[in-house]
Amino acid sequence: MNLIGTILVYIGLLAMFIGGVSIVRPLTFLNIWSRFQGVMLFVGGVLVFLIGAKLPAKELRVETPATHLDEFVPAYQFGEFHSIRIRAPRERVYAALRQVTADEITLFRALTWIRRFGRPIPESILNAPGDKPLLDVAQQTSFLKLAEEPGREIVLGTLVAAPKGTQRKKDSTPEDFKALQAPGFAPAAINFRLEDAGGGETLLTTETRVYATDASVGKKFAGYWRVIYPGSALIRVMWLRAIRHRAEQMPS
Repeated sequence: MNLIGTILVYIGLLAMFIGGVSIVRPLTFLNIWSRFQGVMLFVGGVLVFLIGAKLPAKELRVETPATHLDEFVPAYQFGEFHSIRIRAPRERVYAALRQVTADEITLFRALTWIRRFGRPIPESILNAPGDKPLLDVAQQTSFLKLAEEPGREIVLGTLVAAPKGTQRKKDSTPEDFKALQAPGFAPAAINFRLEDAGGGETLLTTETRVYATDASVGKKFAGYWRVIYPGSALIRVMWLRAIRHRAEQMPS
């Protein structure tokens, strides 16, 4: 449903854009011959967008935990998964993962600028300095390290939705994150996991999961997730490529 919802959201946005332009000047090369057709296309786009944004998200659940991410977010309604094969051993890939910066990730600054609507904000994952390891920026701002098995997996967690007035505890622990089930919250976690791929190569994966603790939060977050998903996925793909580039350039 999430992918279908995202497709509908972007079909709706495209129809709204074309319809809006055609209200000003009909786009005859698209067989839109009148402003009325533009209005109808715009209204139809709004309806398709709302349908896509409000489609219910199915809850997925991991029955047998196999990773540290499974331990902290065994159930989730929103998620994405990406992988890349790297010509380097796990130890070197893990070092590259810990060292890669925002400036090494293609389009990272442009996409995060769009994500924050160009607003100046304090240092964070959405406004990361270019010379600082991105994982360090995350942990020093809004993310909590939930688990780390050097050379195998690292998991970071954060809150993407919370009741108004909620403040993060300075001394939050991974157990606090795991126990967060109260209504009104949407905890999220991202992991990077490494596996031997044979021939001295490594398979690096990253997965993101978001769990809405009640239906109301799930409905509100669904629209947001479906709008940001293409950009979010592109960031993660480029992030993996930056790690690959750094790992393969490091001395053996």
